[in-house]
Amino acid sequence: MVAVKHDDLSMAFDFVSYAAPMEHNAYVSLDTGKVYWTSGSNDAFDEDVPDDLETSDRYLAIPHKNELDLGRSLALRFVAHELPACYDQVEGFFHRQGAYARFKDLLARKGALERWYKFEADSVEGALRRWCAENGLEILEP
Repeated sequence: MVAVKHDDLSMAFDFVSYAAPMEHNAYVSLDTGKVYWTSGSNDAFDEDVPDDLETSDRYLAIPHKNELDLGRSLALRFVAHELPACYDQVEGFFHRQGAYARFKDLLARKGALERWYKFEADSVEGALRRWCAENGLEILEP
């Protein structure tokens, strides 16, 4: 079992997830636990990456938040539990651009923004830990 640093994994996950799927990528070396970053829009991230990064089975792609069910569905799970009367309204937000801004504005007005941030952080942490366990990665705590 290879070990990956928690902070490296967390930063790489954020890098991958806060862009459109497939725009930013990060990979964990299954031999060393080192994380490599690439970007379709910025060649600076592509320095010092192995030539076989995207073709070898010795590197594991870090998933985008949508692959771990941490996008729209996470927001809807939160609303279903914390603000069920707003569920239809929030679901409607996600049919148009700017959904997260409207979602967070609603949470702020309802006094639920801090609860959302904690719920989101806990959900991301749990999902990343499950993903690591499923893929034979050990997380090195800071």
